Amino acid sequence: MPKRTRLTIWRPLVAAVVVILTAAFLTPAAAQAAGRASRTPRESRPVYSYAHAIRESVWVDTGLDGDGDGKPDRVAADIVRPAEPARQGRKVPVIMDASPYFSCCGRGNESQVKTYDAQGHVVQMPLFYDNYFVPRGYAFVGVDLAGTNRSDGCVDVGGRSDIQSAKAVVDWLGGRATAYTSRTGTQTVKATWTNGSTGMIGKSWDATIASGVAATGVRGLKTIVPISGISSWYDYYFAQGAPLYDGGPADLAGEVESDAAKPHCAAVQKKLADGSPRSGDWTSLWTERDYVKDAAKVRASVFLVHGMQDLNVRTKHFGQWWDALAKHGVERKIWLSQTGHVDPFDYRRGAWVDTLHRWFDHELLGYDNGIDREPMADIERHPDQWVTSRVWPPQTTRPTVLHPAPGTEAGVGTLGLRPATGTETFTDDPKLSETDWAAHLTTSTPEKSGFLTAPLTQDLRLSGSSTVTVTATPTTASAHLSAVLVDVGPDTIRDYADAAEGITTLTNRTCWGESTAGDSACFKETKAKTVKAGYTVFSRGWADLGHHASLGRGVPLTPGKACTMTLDLAATDHVVPKGHRLALIIAGTDKDLIEPPSSKPTLTLDLSATTARLPLAGGPAAFARATAGGAVTPPTPGTLTGVRAPAAVRHIPAN
Repeated sequence: MPKRTRLTIWRPLVAAVVVILTAAFLTPAAAQAAGRASRTPRESRPVYSYAHAIRESVWVDTGLDGDGDGKPDRVAADIVRPAEPARQGRKVPVIMDASPYFSCCGRGNESQVKTYDAQGHVVQMPLFYDNYFVPRGYAFVGVDLAGTNRSDGCVDVGGRSDIQSAKAVVDWLGGRATAYTSRTGTQTVKATWTNGSTGMIGKSWDATIASGVAATGVRGLKTIVPISGISSWYDYYFAQGAPLYDGGPADLAGEVESDAAKPHCAAVQKKLADGSPRSGDWTSLWTERDYVKDAAKVRASVFLVHGMQDLNVRTKHFGQWWDALAKHGVERKIWLSQTGHVDPFDYRRGAWVDTLHRWFDHELLGYDNGIDREPMADIERHPDQWVTSRVWPPQTTRPTVLHPAPGTEAGVGTLGLRPATGTETFTDDPKLSETDWAAHLTTSTPEKSGFLTAPLTQDLRLSGSSTVTVTATPTTASAHLSAVLVDVGPDTIRDYADAAEGITTLTNRTCWGESTAGDSACFKETKAKTVKAGYTVFSRGWADLGHHASLGRGVPLTPGKACTMTLDLAATDHVVPKGHRLALIIAGTDKDLIEPPSSKPTLTLDLSATTARLPLAGGPAAFARATAGGAVTPPTPGTLTGVRAPAAVRHIPAN
């Protein structure tokens, strides 16, 4: 447990020894004062000038030749750092964002891009990180991934070149790589101004790079803060063989590559296309872009942030990454919101800036400010209403196996602890989505099978990742499956299906740090965009039944022959409150979230071999208590209201 040992055991032990030794040479009153001083939280203060900060650019040699021009690729790193520490002979830590979006697509709610003066020095660095942290004694470094903006090379979408783009800069900051003062020149430059401690931050693709670099085990990377990041690129494009929507990594590379890179990168894009067939088969291309498998190499601490209704970078990504990090004892912290693909700066701004400040002070400056002793998790339970968990998932969480059973009406069954028998049948209708299924959950319809508990007599909390094992007999040679968990009951939730995914942008601005004429620290405020709903879909999973035997190779199904497959559902933390029902829906194509199969199969579920394995706080006993005494009667048929159907997501992990 490298980070947890270093921070939560060693540092307090040293502090305790210092206090004891100091007290031995002081009067009792002085010793008490020294003890109080040693316990005083420390924080970095804005004592340095942002207006007079040093702004410079370097080009770091990656050691790769992705564009095939016979020369090692150099990636551009734009730097903003306080001038005063260097003059005083002191070195500073680095906060770094490595991104493909600094020129093509922009960062943040206002889509900011880098701007430069006539000499090529960066004027505007997107987001507030430089404005806020540079006056507090940090350097900020914005890295253009290979093939983007002012960097050489080609975009390879999470592969070796993407990761090396950022890792090489971390190595340069630690004195282990070479950088130049220009893109093509020979004059080298060293990072003599930094102490070699780096923290990476970013949202979406940027967050993905932070996780990928951490998974190399690179020295000097002390912490990462991935916001809505991808942990395995296969899971961005496929769900256990089912295509999530059209497009692939070659298309994505074309979206972000610079004009200078495009003429040289056709071969790389062809390799991306050839290695990612729309069959959904796992290939070596996906193995290279799977960071979960390398979690044991992570030395950095991880402060992970994700929206639980993110339908761009689905929450399976944070769930499997979190579990792998936990397995290897990595120090970690987590925020989970009700939003979609949204930065916490735009839904919990004040608390976010304060928490991020204290996190970086602790991880990069070594300040004992207590953040490592605070609850591990912050969870948005209702819009703008947050709760904490000392650890996440809670220690009382236990896997609980629930069994769907037939009801009195076809397709409207029950869900409970007892094994069941019987069958249910549905026919794939690719024109319908999870919102259609849930709206008619209490009514028999041909396109889905639904299973509900009785109204709960106690709250029921699910924390973590669920699975649903389905045994189904198809009528055709191809079939896709969806499984969703639904909280049936009235609530007010963030409108995650809206274009802004749960926020409304206002016109007034608040300022976070210092500004210059070319780089304002003031950003538009936001507020929660909410909707009243009669149900909430809170976890989802999809699969291609043809991949039931192997993710590496899908096969045609034999009509009339049963197959068993376990679907991985997205991680979440959700409380189904007293009076509501917990429901499981099993269906075919989830419109606009996965692509339909080549046929329209009818599937018959064998309920004796179909189960849901849910992470419940309190385990089976909690479920038994929450469903005890509730009338096991069919719900009243009717149409439930919820969010609008999720729109087809443009397949680019950006803002």
